[in-house]
Amino acid sequence: MVFVTADQILAHLVGDYILQSHWMAQEKTKQSFASAVHAVTYTLPFLFLTKSAPALAFILGTHFLIDRFRLARYVVWAKNGYFFTDGGSVSATGYRDDVPPWLSVWLLIIADNILHLICNAVALAFLP
Repeated sequence: MVFVTADQILAHLVGDYILQSHWMAQEKTKQSFASAVHAVTYTLPFLFLTKSAPALAFILGTHFLIDRFRLARYVVWAKNGYFFTDGGSVSATGYRDDVPPWLSVWLLIIADNILHLICNAVALAFLP
């Protein structure tokens, strides 16, 4: 069984919120360079948890992909069953436009964080 530990949550929070600059946050979905810089700085706190190159590469790579392409919005889109309908007007958050913007943004942030935590836990549990 894979567990997310307090150390993993702390490394995630430091990497994603403390080490991420405003420039990274604004540009990571627009340009790969910004996303790559963010993914590298995000991964640094995980050096305190593992020296495994495959685990660190997986954490870096999945973080890059999830953030660069805002993959959490597709998880939101799928969980709401929009693929069974025409999807209506779906915003950048993966929610329909009739969902209040403040709510759709926070729910997307939560989905994004959960995706990162799952990927990190898998990397740290299974990659040597």
